[in-house]
Amino acid sequence: MICPQKNCSLCPRLAEFREQNKIKFPTYYNAPVPSFGDINAKLLVVGMAPGLNGANQTGRPFTNDYAGDILYPALKKFGLAKGDYQKKADDGFELINSRITNAVRCVPPQNKVIAEETNNCRQFLLSEINSMPNLKIILTLGTVAHNTLLSALGYKKSQFPFAHGKKHFLDKHNLLLFNSYHTSRYNINTGVLTNEMFQQVIASIKEEL
Repeated sequence: MICPQKNCSLCPRLAEFREQNKIKFPTYYNAPVPSFGDINAKLLVVGMAPGLNGANQTGRPFTNDYAGDILYPALKKFGLAKGDYQKKADDGFELINSRITNAVRCVPPQNKVIAEETNNCRQFLLSEINSMPNLKIILTLGTVAHNTLLSALGYKKSQFPFAHGKKHFLDKHNLLLFNSYHTSRYNINTGVLTNEMFQQVIASIKEEL
């Protein structure tokens, strides 16, 4: 199973928060957010978790979230997406040879996940990877996604330390792993990540593809 069922109860904290949001935001998606993009793509982008008013609202990763304002235009610039991104799931925006998912599929309180939740959800990430027959490159946005990915594939974190712009070769799976700081508002506002820095990573990925 690539994505948890809509009533997934593996993580009690997340399930409780989801039920609270159904009352507070009855028009929101309020469920584990499925991946976006073609299962036959060569690139998989892995974020941390849905944003409360982003993917948790729209039901599509990074959509209506500040992080998507950085991610989606960069993918389009380098030919990995097409259309007009309008921050809603039915805007007709399409990914090209790329797919996007999250390490944790449900929105977490205060936008912070805990180890139990990444451990519970990584089975779905592993299933996703195993279901992508043409997968060549994985881009992890931030350390949570990076560490969850390594754990899911059975690698020691010490083998492949996270560093922005770093490229790792995962020999047992014949995959390239790229790292980037997360495209969050906080990282952009504090200068930890700039548009130029992120686009350089996407450009390097495009060259490999």
